[in-house]
Amino acid sequence: MHNSQFIRIFAPNLTTMKYADYIKQIEIDSLWSGKKHILWTLDPQVNILSGINGVGKSTILNKVFKSVNTNGDLINHLLKGVHITAEPEDATHVRFDIIRSLDSPMLDNETLNLVDTRIRSALDFQLYHLQRKYLDYQVNIGNRIISELQKGNADAAQQLSRPKTRFQDMIDDLFDETGKKIVRTENEIRFSQIGETLVPYQLSSGEKQMLAILLTVLVEDQQPYILFMDEPEVSLHIEWQKRLIDLIVELNPHVQIILTTHSPAVIMNGWVDRVTEVSDITV
Repeated sequence: MHNSQFIRIFAPNLTTMKYADYIKQIEIDSLWSGKKHILWTLDPQVNILSGINGVGKSTILNKVFKSVNTNGDLINHLLKGVHITAEPEDATHVRFDIIRSLDSPMLDNETLNLVDTRIRSALDFQLYHLQRKYLDYQVNIGNRIISELQKGNADAAQQLSRPKTRFQDMIDDLFDETGKKIVRTENEIRFSQIGETLVPYQLSSGEKQMLAILLTVLVEDQQPYILFMDEPEVSLHIEWQKRLIDLIVELNPHVQIILTTHSPAVIMNGWVDRVTEVSDITV
């Protein structure tokens, strides 16, 4: 499942909204009914939480998620024991996305059929919403490109178009072995394969998962934000697991990644020093 919103961090005497660049520290006073205290100092870019099953990796992330109310605000006084420190310290909000990897079937088929009869799983529904965001993203970028061209800033206009092109190149490269290519003349994401046109719902679970992750990163439009991922390696080929973090960081250098994983492949491309064991942050 996927959710994109923001956390509100309370600061005294502030009435304006100011977004953080990244989270510096997560503190949880009572994990599992007070049995454990968590104090996790974060890297500004990549943070990988590791440990055997049952030690609390997903629980730690869920504690942070449950601090967010329906308006996307972190209400510290309503959920006692969860404290977030951000950079800069006077930031009042944090943009973030949540990605969960399980491609489970959707239960409310009646509602889904009203949206799109081809939607059958949680990843399908996630991709449906991301398609809508992708359309908005393209309109926004297009308007900014036109504005720069009207000012005579051709280089700036070209720079604005590069992330979308790089995203398309990444997907084409990842899907190359199955012969799938993004149809670049379409506003919505479509694929061509041996003369046929495919929609994202027709992809494999692994392809849907990688598409959802990279599309989530793209539509954040290179803003500073936090990407939470709970075991993103599920359904991904080992070679894709190795490339995952590198692709995300390349697509948006301003993202802060906070993820849980069981897979050593995820850290193989130079991210070993960003791994934190749950036991190392438990006091």
